[in-house]
Order: sequence, then structure tokens, then C-alpha cells
Amino acid sequence: MRSSRELALDILQKTYGYGSFRGEQAEIIEEVVSGKNAFVLMPTGGGKSLCYQIPALCRPGVGIVVSPLIALMQDQVDALTQLGIKAAAINSGMTAAAVARTQNQLRAGEIDLLYVAPERLLMDDFLNLLRQSKIALFAIDEAHCVSQWGHDFRPHYTQLAVLAEQFPTVPRIALTATADQPTRKDIVERLGLADGRTFVAGFDRPNIHYSIQPKQNPHKQVLHYIEESHRRDSGIVYCLSRKMVEEMAEWLVSQGLKALPYHAGMATEHRSRNQERFLREDNIVMVATIAFGMGIDKPDVRFVAHMNIPKNIEAYYQETGRAGRDGLPADALMLYGMQDAVMQRDFIEKSGAPEAQKWIERQKLSALLGLCEAASCRRKIILEYFGDTSGPCQNCDTCLSPPPTFDGTIAAQKALSSAYRSGERFGVGYLVDMLLGKSDERMQRMGHDKISTFGIGKEHTKSEWQSIFRQLVALNYLTADSNEFGGLKITPQGHTFLKQRETLRLRKFTGKVKVTRTAQGRREDAFIDEADQELFGILKAARLEVAREQNVPPYVIFHDKTLREMARLKPASLTALAGISGVGEKKMERYGDVFLGAISGFLDKVSG
Repeated sequence: MRSSRELALDILQKTYGYGSFRGEQAEIIEEVVSGKNAFVLMPTGGGKSLCYQIPALCRPGVGIVVSPLIALMQDQVDALTQLGIKAAAINSGMTAAAVARTQNQLRAGEIDLLYVAPERLLMDDFLNLLRQSKIALFAIDEAHCVSQWGHDFRPHYTQLAVLAEQFPTVPRIALTATADQPTRKDIVERLGLADGRTFVAGFDRPNIHYSIQPKQNPHKQVLHYIEESHRRDSGIVYCLSRKMVEEMAEWLVSQGLKALPYHAGMATEHRSRNQERFLREDNIVMVATIAFGMGIDKPDVRFVAHMNIPKNIEAYYQETGRAGRDGLPADALMLYGMQDAVMQRDFIEKSGAPEAQKWIERQKLSALLGLCEAASCRRKIILEYFGDTSGPCQNCDTCLSPPPTFDGTIAAQKALSSAYRSGERFGVGYLVDMLLGKSDERMQRMGHDKISTFGIGKEHTKSEWQSIFRQLVALNYLTADSNEFGGLKITPQGHTFLKQRETLRLRKFTGKVKVTRTAQGRREDAFIDEADQELFGILKAARLEVAREQNVPPYVIFHDKTLREMARLKPASLTALAGISGVGEKKMERYGDVFLGAISGFLDKVSG
């Protein structure tokens, strides 16, 4: 009789088409197959889904997967169906007849994996249905939603503790890509996983190149970024508001790009149509609010650009993680202005959250601002935030183009003094004018053209002072008041700095916005032979035709990575094709002849 590990490896190779497990996948799978609980923290693209899908196929019964978004469920079901796995979902987008049909299949044991939202799972009639069915395991995906410390807290997730109470003998596995230490502890406690093992596979996404740039002309900066490195790629541009989404998408289209908007204010049909196009077509830029993307499994997103800062490092990590899920090189750009920091802090203060929750959000925002203004390795800061470690990565903007710094002690003292002398009621624009000695009717009316800080900052330009103020906000020496002027107030840390007069080094403002290209791996996704590149294009066209026939996104048929390997190795038989990573038995059976035919036709043309 085969061991659980041998059975799992057999499924991996024959069904999924991969030769071996990565990292701790085999150990996690063995743990769950044996009936034990587990908590898994693994970066996006690291293979989390296999950690519950394969145990569900190894154990008797159906695997119930708790997933927060309908789009994510459908993506997973489509992909599993292509592999010959019996998968289904029950969600609010289905008709009553379709739900009833799926429920009957569940009772009859005809489903391997069933995806449900937490709201559905917690309904009494659904829990009764589960009690009538043979359950292999419960998988709680996006488990950070359980925790108030997490960046995407969802109250229904906290009620999933009911699974431990009502199904004590069924193993539970919770999975997430983003959780700091307090969030991890909270997940384990709330889901009753203390008796199971915790697997932390690390947070590093070495294929992503991080770049954070001062915001100057954001529309042109993003356009330059796309035209310079990603003209023929799919990508996501995140904006803070619906209005910004509409304006940016319209502007990119006027510049000759295929750009689509996505936000919650759009008609559902229009939003769904745009998402469908993004998933099924190449070279589309989706301009969206953060409402887009959590449920997107598209592996070939080559870039993510933020036109505004997100609310914390977890959100930034998750949103940038939508790029390069296939492991090939990808880029992440964030544009950062002080007004973004002011706005995010204002959101926190004006929210109805209890003070304890506001304190958590303030700390998280401060950590993100520190990342934005850092002169050291971006990746190192991100990984250390999650309790991981890294040396300088040589694949972020600060590693590839170290920013110059200067002794900013006196400049910081002048900036803080200008805020103090003017009554801590005015914003950065007013304070910069005061430091530069630029008087106007308002300043004269206030009498600020007569105070000691007026005109004492002429050694720096307006742009340099704006950079200095951004960094002081990031360092939490200044904070934005929510009065009508949006004035900057000195924090306790700022007062301490003024008293102790410690040396402070700041980033020097250069006035240049330099978008660095990815250092690592650019060669990995570039073909040495032009003929291979041509064949790759032919294979993509064949994939698109098959995908349209099957009514699924192209990457559900084969990932780009698999097509690249086909283009390089040019298999001439089904046996050779089976050796390509990502070609499982069912896909070879269904599509093998199509892709072998495309390769053969290309070789005949080249040799003829």
C-alpha cells in the first residue's frame, strides 16, 4: 500500500503535471492527509492551493474551501475542471436550481472540492447539509480576514470557530500570504489551530522588482513606466478613488493603451465585462480601486502600479503580489506624495473604529511611510516587517540606484519650527512658502511674514522642502490635523527631536524620477533564439483559440511558463510533452495534439 506522500506525489505529477513539490508543500500535505490541523503562511504564487487541494483528493469525502470572493472561486473551479478534478462552488451569483443541483451532488459524494463564502457556510441549513455529507477537510483561504490585526478584517470569518466545535474530527487548514506576528497568533487562536503545526514558508517574492518614487506628474510617470518596460504586458494600476480610476483609464486610452476601469460604483455588468476581458485578453491595463484583484488568479500580470499609497504594508504586499504569480519577472511601482499620507491618516481618525483599532492602523501606516521614505533596500524592510530576513536584494530601486542622503538636522529643525511658530494650523504648501519668504495677502493678514521662521529656508528649493516635509511625516515627527486647513502638528517624537537635537539623515531630493528595470531574471523570460520567441507567439495563439472554445481564460489551459518551456524544448511526441512542467494527464489528453501540431507546423515552416 502506498504511503500518503507517495499518493500525493502521484497526484501532483499525473493530475497537475509537476515533477516535485516545492518547499514545505509535501510536509504540509502529509500533515493534513493524516487528519491534523495546520496553519500555512506562504507567499502568493508559492503553491498554497495545492496544500489543501491534494489532501482533499487523498482523503475520503469532499474538501470544503472557504473563500471570500466569487471571482476567485470561479477561477479555481475552472482550473480544477480542466485538470479533471470534480470541483464546484455555491455562491450568491447562482440560480436556486443550480445551488440545489450542487447540494445534491455534495450529498451524493460526487464532488472533490466545493468553494463557499463564509456567509454561506455559516447558514444553519448549509451546516446541516455538511453534517449529512462526508467531509475530507475544511480549508480557510485568505485566513488573515479572521484577525482584527489583519489588513482585510471580515467579521464573518471570526465565526468560523464553529467548524472546530461542530466538526471536531475533520482537519482544518488555514492559509494566507500576508500576516505579521500578531495576525498569525490571532488566526491560530480564533480558528482553534493551536494543536496543529504552523508552517511559515517566508514572504520573499524575488521575481518582483520594487520601486517607490516621489509623485510629480503621476499620469505621465505611470505612462512612462508602462511604455518603457511593459508596452505589451498585462498590468494593474491602483487608484484611491472611483473618479481617479475613470480619469486615469480614459487618459491611458487617449495615449494608445488598452485600459479599462474597475470600481464598485460601476454597473455590475460593466464591471464584470471589464474583468472578463482582463482575464481573457493580453496587453490590457486594468485601472482599479483596491476592490479589484483579491480574487484574481491571473498568473501573467507583469506589473502593478500604485498611484496612491495603500493603507499599510500588508495591503501593499498583497496588491503587488498580484504581479508575477507565474514566477517570471514582474515590477511594482508606487508613487508617493505627502498628501497621500495626510489622507490615509485622516481616514483612520475619521473612521468609526474603536481607539484600539485606530492605534493599530496608525502603527501600520507609519511602517508603510517608513518604507516609502527609506534609503535602504525595500525588500529587506518588507520582509523584516513580517518577521522574515533578507540582505540587500539588488532587485529594488534603492539597491540598484542608491539615493543620495544629506545631514537634514537643521532643515528638520526649521521645518518643525515653522509649524510651531504658525500655530500648527497650516499645511505643507503654506509652511514651504513661509520658509522661502514668499508672502501673500493671507500670510500678511496672519502676521506670519514677521515671525522668526519667515524666509529662513532659502537654501532649499520648494521641491526639496516638500520632500523634507514628506520625510518628517513618515518619521512621525509631524502629523496632519483634521482641521479645515489640514495643518501639520508636531508629534511627541518631533518635540523630542527638537529638544535632543540628534543628527538626522534624510533622502536628498534630486528632481529625477528614475524607473529602474528589473535586475534579476530579465534574461529568464527573454528568448535567446528569435525562432523560440516566434514559436511562443504561435503557441499563445493556439492557447487562445482553445480557451475560447472552452470558455475559460487562456492561463487556465496552460501558463505562459509552460508555453515558454514548449517553445524552448519543442517536444515532438506526447511522451516528450508529458515531461513539460504543467502538463498533466488530462490536459495532455485534451490538448496535446493541438500544441504538438502547432510546434510541428512551425518546425516544418522553418526547415522548409
